[in-house]
Amino acid sequence: MPSLAKARVLIVATDGFEESELFGPREILAGGGAEVVLAAPTMIPIQATIRDDPGRTIRPDLTIDQANADDYDALILPGGVLNPDQLRMDLRAIALIREFDRARKPIGAICHGPWLLVEADVLRGRTATGWPSIRTDLRNAGAKVVDEAAVVDGHLVTSRNPDDVEQFTAALIVLIERAPA
Repeated sequence: MPSLAKARVLIVATDGFEESELFGPREILAGGGAEVVLAAPTMIPIQATIRDDPGRTIRPDLTIDQANADDYDALILPGGVLNPDQLRMDLRAIALIREFDRARKPIGAICHGPWLLVEADVLRGRTATGWPSIRTDLRNAGAKVVDEAAVVDGHLVTSRNPDDVEQFTAALIVLIERAPA
């Protein structure tokens, strides 16, 4: 794997994130040398799910309010049903996504995570994928929806489910490596 030693990647999540969709990319990116930072609504540890069962917890490094897109090279939005559903109502989380998009920095959203891209209104005219139950939402937000493990459109990569974590993360790494310094 190419070195990601200078890359700083922000993950935004809250309770109900799908465990493998946060921990998987986090471990792969950190293993490549990236600094991976977790932002959540508060500093209280957040609870994962494994499908619908409780999973591990993780302590955030900072709050979403403290996060600044200028400080990071990429953004990851894990899925799980509850996580993006709650974050859709967090105005700072949505503003942060828009900041990454305006700066054309890589954004990766997996499973239900693309719901946040819908809320941020950054999918018009783009190709994307997600969990089957949110695909109508993606279409209604102006995306062309396809069924592939990792869909790259410009600086966005979207993915369908936990089984796609490796392909999703590999596609995100390519975007990070290609991004201007």
